[in-house]
Amino acid sequence: MDTIIKDMNPVLQMLIVMTVFSLLPLVFCCMTSFLRFVIVFSMLKTAMGTQQVPPSVVIVGLAMILTFYTMGGTFQKMYEMGSVPYQKNQNIVEAINEGSKPLKEFMLKQTRESDIAFFVQMSKGEAPANPEELTVWQVAPAYIISELKTAFEIGFIIFVPFIVLDLVVANILLALGMFMLSPTIISMPFKLLIFIAVDGWALIVQGLVTSYN
Repeated sequence: MDTIIKDMNPVLQMLIVMTVFSLLPLVFCCMTSFLRFVIVFSMLKTAMGTQQVPPSVVIVGLAMILTFYTMGGTFQKMYEMGSVPYQKNQNIVEAINEGSKPLKEFMLKQTRESDIAFFVQMSKGEAPANPEELTVWQVAPAYIISELKTAFEIGFIIFVPFIVLDLVVANILLALGMFMLSPTIISMPFKLLIFIAVDGWALIVQGLVTSYN
C-alpha cells in the first residue's frame, strides 16, 4: 500500500491534498475548541438581547483567536508529527494519519466515556484494547456531542441571571401598569451595566480558556 501511494501519479497526490485542505474548515469548526467558544459567545449575545452587537464576525474572530491560543501546542505537534513521514518518504496518507494523533488525543481529553463507548459499539468492530487504537472517526462524533453538551450547560448558566433580570423588570412594569412597554427594552441597559460591572467578557473568556487546561 505504501509503495502504491508513493508511486501514485502526482496529479492524484495533488487531488488528495486539495481534498484534505477542503475539509480543514470542517475540522477546525467541529474538532477543536472553536465549537465550544462560538456556541457560548452566541448564546451570551442572545441572553443579553443585543442581536447585532457584537457583530457575528467579531464573535467568530474572537472564537478563532482563542482556539489558536488554547490549541497552539496541539497544532504544533500535528505539524511536527505529520511532516516527518512526509519528508521521509512523501507518504501523504501516513503523514495525515500521524498528524491527526495529537488532535485525537486532545479530543479524547474532552470527551465523555459514554459517548465514545456508543460510537465504538455502533461501529460494530472489535473493541479497542486502549485509547490509542481508537480511530479519529470514532472519537470525532463523540467529541462533538460532548462539546455541545458542555457548551449548552455553560450557556444555561449564563442565561439564568439575565432571565431573572428580565422577570424583575417585567414585574415592575406590570405593577406600574405599563403594559405596552416592552420589558426587554428597559432591561437591556441594566443587563449591560451589570455585565460591565462584573467584567463579564473577561470572566467568560477566562473560564472558557481554563476549562481546557
